[in-house]
Amino acid sequence: MRKIKVLSPTAILGYGFPEESFEAGLALLPDVIAVDAGSTDPGPYYLGAGIPFTDRDAVKRDLAIITKGALKCNIPLIIGTAGGSGGNSHLEWCLEIEKEVLSELGNARLAVISAHIDKERVLGNIKNGETEPLAFVPALTEKDVEDATEIVAQMGMEPIIRALENGADIIMAGRCYDPAVFAALPVMKGYPTGLALHMGKILECAAIAADPGSGSDCMMGVLDDNGFEVFPLNPIRRCTEMSVAAHTLYEKSNPYLLHGPDGIIDLKECSFKQIDDITVRVEGTGFIKSEKPMVKIEGARLAGFRTISIAGIRDPIMIDGIDVILEYVRETAEQRYGAADNYILNFRIYGKNGVMGDNEPVEGTLSHELGLIIDVVAMDRKLSESVCSFSRSTLLHYGYPGRISTAGNLAFPYSPSDIKAGAVYEFCVYHLIPMEAKMFPMEILEV
Repeated sequence: MRKIKVLSPTAILGYGFPEESFEAGLALLPDVIAVDAGSTDPGPYYLGAGIPFTDRDAVKRDLAIITKGALKCNIPLIIGTAGGSGGNSHLEWCLEIEKEVLSELGNARLAVISAHIDKERVLGNIKNGETEPLAFVPALTEKDVEDATEIVAQMGMEPIIRALENGADIIMAGRCYDPAVFAALPVMKGYPTGLALHMGKILECAAIAADPGSGSDCMMGVLDDNGFEVFPLNPIRRCTEMSVAAHTLYEKSNPYLLHGPDGIIDLKECSFKQIDDITVRVEGTGFIKSEKPMVKIEGARLAGFRTISIAGIRDPIMIDGIDVILEYVRETAEQRYGAADNYILNFRIYGKNGVMGDNEPVEGTLSHELGLIIDVVAMDRKLSESVCSFSRSTLLHYGYPGRISTAGNLAFPYSPSDIKAGAVYEFCVYHLIPMEAKMFPMEILEV
C-alpha cells in the first residue's frame, strides 16, 4: 500500500523544538516538512499593527534547522501564515529571515504566496451582496473595510499545490488555513482529501495532540488511501485515542463538520484506534466539496490607545463591597471626563470573575485577596492616560464604610503604577467572500 509521510516540527514557527526529535523525524524519510507560522489566537493587534508575535531569533533558529533538513533530504518545506498573521509585512519579515538562512546553507527555488486582499475587491463584494458574516459578527460595511489597516484571506490548498507544481523547494505563504500546508502535497498526489485535511488538523499544532502535549515538539503523520497514523518523535510522549480525538475537536463549533476554504471535513464516520503504545490510526474521515467555495477574510483597525494599572486588594471589607466601590469610581470618572463616549474604562477583578466576567457560571465566595486591572482605552492617547490616572488615584484613597487604614487601598507591584500599553486594535473584518481565480498571487524566487 502506498504511503506519504508528513513531518510537523512545531506548533508555530518560533516556538522551538528539540533537535533530537526533528532528527528522529528525518530518519524516517518524510516526503514533506510543513509548519504553521501563525494564528489569530493572539488577537487582532499583530495583524493591525503589521508586526510578528514570535521572536526573530527564535524564528531564524527554527527556520535554519528545518530548511537544512529539507534541503538535505531533497523534500519540500511548506510554511503557512508566515510572520504570525500572514499579511504582506509579515510575509516580507519571514522571507528576509529565510534569505539569511539560505545565504548560509545554499540555493533553493522559493515560492512566495501573498494573502493580501485589496480593499476595492472587498468593497465590490459588499456592493454585490457577496459577503457573509461569521457567527456573532455583524454584517460587513464599507467603513469596516476602509478602517482596516490590512486585510488578508485565508488560503486553502490550491495555491500551495500550484507552487509545488512549479517546482518550489520552499513555499512561504501568507495567511493560510492551518491544515492546508500539511494536506497539499498528499492531495496533489491523489490521496483522499478528507483524510489528508484531517491529518493536517492533527499535525497543525505538532505534539500538542500527544500526551503529554507540547507545541514545542515534533509529530509525524503517515497517510495511505484508507486512513492515517500519527505519532510523536520524542520518547517522552505518546499519542492516545483520547489525545488525538480531543485535538480533532479542538477549535470547532461542530463535532462532525469542519468548514474550510476547500470544503468540509466530514467526521461522522471517523474512528480512532490505538495500534501501538505511541501511535493512533484514524479512518473514515470524509470530505464534502463546497458548491460555492468561500474564503475567510480578516482585517483589523486601530481602536485607540491603552493605559493600565495593576493593583492588589487585601482588605476584606473593601473586597466585600468592591462592586459598589468600583461603580463609584466609574461615576466619578464620568463626572470628570463626561459620559464615556470617548473612552472605555474596564475593571478586571481577578479572584472575582476576572476571566469570564459577567458570563462566569460558577457562583462562590470571594477570595481573601483580589487582583485588579484598571484598563482604559481611548483614541486620544493623553485621555487614556488621564482617565487611568484619575481612576487609580480615586480608588486608592476612596473612604469606604468600615475602612481602618488610610494609607491607601491598593498594593502596586510596579512603579510607575500606570503602564502605557500602546496602540489597541480590534477585528473589523471577519467574514466570508467568494473564492476567485488568482486571489493568491505567487512569485518564484531563485535564492
